[in-house]
Amino acid sequence: MKLFHLIFALAALAATTVPAAASEALIKKARCISCHALDRKLVGPAYKDVAAKYRGQEGAAARLQAKVRQGGVGVWGAVPMPPNPPERISDADLAAVIEWMLSRD
Repeated sequence: MKLFHLIFALAALAATTVPAAASEALIKKARCISCHALDRKLVGPAYKDVAAKYRGQEGAAARLQAKVRQGGVGVWGAVPMPPNPPERISDADLAAVIEWMLSRD
């Protein structure tokens, strides 16, 4: 019985840490970290700041996905964000990154 509880606890821990690790790997792979950091402004806003601005807003994930795809300027300052095509980050990976970002505190 103790083994069952240990296995269950380890599975629960893996379920909560793997998506974060996977999403951090995705932002590195897509080179998002060239301009964005987790907790401080670089060229663009920190992921935590974007999450705080959009968290809880209906349709936020779709709006953010469109912003990343199209690029833009003016929301976070005068420095433009270039478009990020599917060749750089797939739709599925982008959705996972945005979900991860919106769930951060």
